[in-house]
Amino acid sequence: MNHIYFTALKDGAGLAAELAPGDGAPRVYAVEPTGAFENDPNVTDKKFPGNPTRSFRSAEPLRVIGEVTDWTRLTPAALLAWQERLAVLRSDQSAKIIN
Repeated sequence: MNHIYFTALKDGAGLAAELAPGDGAPRVYAVEPTGAFENDPNVTDKKFPGNPTRSFRSAEPLRVIGEVTDWTRLTPAALLAWQERLAVLRSDQSAKIIN
């Protein structure tokens, strides 16, 4: 991948943290870009008109300025539903990430 992806929505970041692989507890960080960034083309206009998810990407590093602890956790049922949706997407051979 050529980019790092981030969102301005703490609960959107929480969703990504919940779905990230690994055994550790999900964590969300407040970050600031150190260089240019753009709307994430994987969701902006492709899936959602405009950028309601406030999703971005940058080829430059992000600076971590703190941890966010007041994001909304998914219920176990909601987490399972998201994991099932992602499994379907992963099995789609035609799915692509715009890099």
